[in-house]
This record gives sequence, structure tokens and C-alpha cells, in this order.
Amino acid sequence: MHDFPLTALVLSGGGARAAYQVGVLQTLVRLRREAQGEASARSNPFGVIVGTSAGAINGTALACGADQFDGAVERLVHVWKHFRAEQVYRSDSLGVAGSGARWLTMMSFGWAMARLRPQSLLNNNPLQGLLHELVPMDRLPAVLGRRHLHALAVTASSYSSGEHVTFYQSARPIEPWVRSQRLAVPTQLKHQHLLASAAIPFIFPAKQLGGETDRAWYGDGSMRQSAPLSPAIHLGAKRLLVIGAGRMNEPQGRRAPDQGYPSLAQIAGHALSSIFLDALAVDIERMQRINRTLSLMPPESRKYSPLQPIDALVISPSQRLDDLAAKHVEDLPKPIRLLLRAVGVQQGQGQGAALASYLLFEAPYTQALMALGEQDTLAQKDRVLAFFGWDQPARPVRTQPAALSEAR
Repeated sequence: MHDFPLTALVLSGGGARAAYQVGVLQTLVRLRREAQGEASARSNPFGVIVGTSAGAINGTALACGADQFDGAVERLVHVWKHFRAEQVYRSDSLGVAGSGARWLTMMSFGWAMARLRPQSLLNNNPLQGLLHELVPMDRLPAVLGRRHLHALAVTASSYSSGEHVTFYQSARPIEPWVRSQRLAVPTQLKHQHLLASAAIPFIFPAKQLGGETDRAWYGDGSMRQSAPLSPAIHLGAKRLLVIGAGRMNEPQGRRAPDQGYPSLAQIAGHALSSIFLDALAVDIERMQRINRTLSLMPPESRKYSPLQPIDALVISPSQRLDDLAAKHVEDLPKPIRLLLRAVGVQQGQGQGAALASYLLFEAPYTQALMALGEQDTLAQKDRVLAFFGWDQPARPVRTQPAALSEAR
């Protein structure tokens, strides 16, 4: 059973950068065991799990193993520690020629080659096999039914309607919500939802979701995600652990020297960073402003406010992942290196490294990200222990059988 008030885990997107999240989670498991003992190993500290893109895959893997939470984390650690790009997308010469080379050819020759109609830069069919091993979706209904988890949400962006959609599955009925350009849909989550949520624009192909009357094409959930924290709050969470996949703030005064006209890789990397990173940082700032405003209100006035303070802990990379990726470009399979080199990615240089940072599903890079996640979590050890209450003696889990109060 999960604690009340509900704590949510919010995992952002970022392709291969999501290895950082696994490093953080692995360290959380270790800290809890050290503080609370082995008896805590099975319980799930997160009543709500919300994920986007690669964060949706990590989050759903945790949700499907919520009755053995530490074991679910260990399975994620094993996969990310030994990752190979071929587990996510075709990285052989024939596979790259069938997608990336055709895509670049069409860009070069335009309508003259329009009959090629490539769907994406890379073919991510191998990811479906990995999902069947890592994410046992058939376990989710039982995990929810036994109240090991309150709700799981996966976000995607509809190319058909332009809306940002949160697909969710919950232990008890939760009223769906509708906001400007974003809505929620209760459903039975499947691997197809994860593939849609992780369909990085231009890089991976879009996926179809829905039934006969509402079928639509969806792409990465980080697109048009104006309020990344909102789904967790709507699903009843009062406390949030947010794990980012990029620095929330850049150091003041940092400015790269002008090296001439930007390459296609630099432009693509900048666009992807805007999609994956900016909305989360803005939403966290918005939440902090609301919390500060509410703290200035008298308690009697705060009771009647539709807004309530949200206790949040944010863990995000302390280093630029672009710089880290630049050191590992040579770890990619040769056909992928040649493809990325064609658009401007250079080994050991910052040029185009942002694009590579999302595609580097290779063990040397993912292990470096996991180590950084561990380092950044330990740097906040006291805050982590206090946030979860692990600095206090272990206590019985408190449950709340009654209906939850209405989420915002």
C-alpha cells in the first residue's frame, strides 16, 4: 500500500538521457535501505507515477513492478547499465540506409525524391522487443487492484489534433480533465502508448492510438507539454519528486564562441533541448511562485483557495549532458556515426553533441549518466531523507480507503 498524502514520481523525456533517472532511482533505493532496513525493499514510495518519452518507459517499468519496487529498479539498472543502441533502433548499415539515408536524400533532392517518403531518421522497431522484456504491461491491472499504485500516466502529443494528451490508468475512477490544448484520457495502457510517447520528432516514427472513432497519430509527449507537473497533481499527488534529464539553469555568463553558421545537428539538438527541457524548468518555477504566494496568505484564506501548496524535490543533472555526450560519440555504431557526421556531429566537440546526447544508447555513456545521477542525489542526501521521512524511524504505512479529494 502507498502512503497518503500521495507522493508522485515525475520523469521527464530525453531519449538516452533518461539513464540519469535510473542513477537517481538506484541511489534512492540504497538510501532507503540504509535508513529503513531491508523491510522497506518491497514497498513502493510513489502512489502516482507520471512519465514522458523515455521517462514514460522508465516510469511504466516501475509501475508494473510496484509490488516489488526495488526489484523493478534493479531491472532498469541492468538494462541501462548494459545498453546498446541496437536495442532501441536499427544501427546496422542496411537499417540506416533504409531510414536515415533515405531521409537525408529526400532533404537534399526534395520533391524529386518524394516517392521515398521516409517516416523518420531512424527505425526503432527493436524497441518493441525491449519493451516486452522490460515492461510487463499484463501486471499493471493487478498492481493497481492491490493498491500498490494509485495511478500511472503517460503523455503523448497528437499530430492530428495538436493537443497534448495524458493517457492514464488508475486504481479507482478519476475524472478526466480538459485544459487549453491539453486533455486526459482514461484507458488501459499498452506498449503502443509508450512507443508514441517516446517517438522523438523526426528521429522516430509516429504511432497510431485510439479506436475506430478517435484514431490519431501521436509523437513524443514532450512536445507542447506546457505543464509537465499538472498530470501528477490532477491524479491526486500532493508531493512531487521530479527527475529531470537536463540542467534546469545554465551558469551565468556562459556563452560559446561563434564558430560559423550552425550545422543541421546543432539546430536539431537545440530544438530537441527546447522540447525536452524548457517546459519542465518553466513549470517548476511556476510551482515555486505559487507556493511562495500561498505562504504569504493567512491560513484561513488559504483554506478556501483552489490552489494548494505542493511539496516538491527536484533532482536534475549538475553537468551539461551535451558535453558528456561529446566524449562518447565514438561509442555509437559506425553507421550511426556516419549518419550523424553527415548532419554535423563531431567527436569530442560540442558541435551537434546535443543531438547525439538523445541517441547515445550505449553503455559507456549511459553508465556515465547513471554515475552522475548517483552523485547529484547524494549531494542532496539530507533533503532526500527529509522529503521521504527516511530520517525518521520506519512507521506503518498509512492508507486512505475513502475517495481522494478532487485534484486540480
